[in-house]
Formats: sequence, C-alpha cells, structure tokens
Amino acid sequence: MPSVLIISDSHGWTNELITITDKYMDKVDYMVHCGDSELDFDEEPMDRFMKVAGNCDFDSRYPNELDFDVEDMKFFITHGHLHNVKMSLMPISYRAEEVGAQIICHGHSHIAGVWQVQDHIIINPGSIRLPRIRQERTYAIASWNQEGTFTVTFYDLKGNEVKDLAFETTLS
Repeated sequence: MPSVLIISDSHGWTNELITITDKYMDKVDYMVHCGDSELDFDEEPMDRFMKVAGNCDFDSRYPNELDFDVEDMKFFITHGHLHNVKMSLMPISYRAEEVGAQIICHGHSHIAGVWQVQDHIIINPGSIRLPRIRQERTYAIASWNQEGTFTVTFYDLKGNEVKDLAFETTLS
C-alpha cells in the first residue's frame, strides 16, 4: 500500500523533524514538507523531504509548488499562501486541476484537516509547532490501496493517532 508522510509549519524545529523522519523513513514511500520549515533547503533535517517554500522560508532554492506521481496517484504540494487557503480552498483546487493532481497537500493555516472538493482531496497536516484550533501538534500520513480506498491518518508529535481527524473515502 503506497503512503506519503505530510508535514508542515515546523517553524525552525529540527529535532522534531529528525525524530519523525527517522521513525518513518522505511515505512513510507515519500515525505513531504508543505513549507514554513524556516530552514535552509539543504539543511540536514530537510534532506529526505520533497519540499516547497512557505511565506516564512527565505531560501530561494525552495520551489513554490511541486507535483509528482506515486503509482496511480498525482500529488500537488504547495504552502497555500499563494492560493489564499485561509479564505477558500477553490483557488488551490483549480491549480491542482491545471496540473492534473487528485491529492492536494498544503499548510499555512496551521489547521489540521482533510476536505474533499469535487474530485480533489485536500490535506492540511496542521503544524508540529504552532497548531491552531486544536491543541495537538500534528502531521499526517496518506495511504491507499488497489481497491481505491484512500485514507488519511493524523498523528501527534508523540506518534499517537489523532482519531477524530481520520479520513477515509473511496476514489473512483
């Protein structure tokens, strides 16, 4: 079953990124950081992540967005500040449509959750440093199987599942 670890808004924390990376490096297919690491692009805690620039990242080597395929699933990654995600998810959904992505991963609002907008699944892993609305500092893992079941599981910094954020759907 393919899986992608999604993290965002770590705002300078390095030990926590290293701990999460070490825990999952042999358990997931990809690791994504959705911006606002506040670290240099090639700084060691960011080594294993596919990564994008957030509004608090000043290393010009970060791209504003990425898209990539994991088996049969196309992902679109961006921080969200350039798509006004605090106001509406439609602009980011339109951009994902332009690149042909089904799965959208973003940060910026620090609000953990999953939303289905038309044919897109939008994942915000929350923040491992400065969460909003909820007190848990979270990251997420998306996984799916050949039958089309797509699951997003959220975890707190201690690795405990945050069950009330769990999401599952069947993709057509």
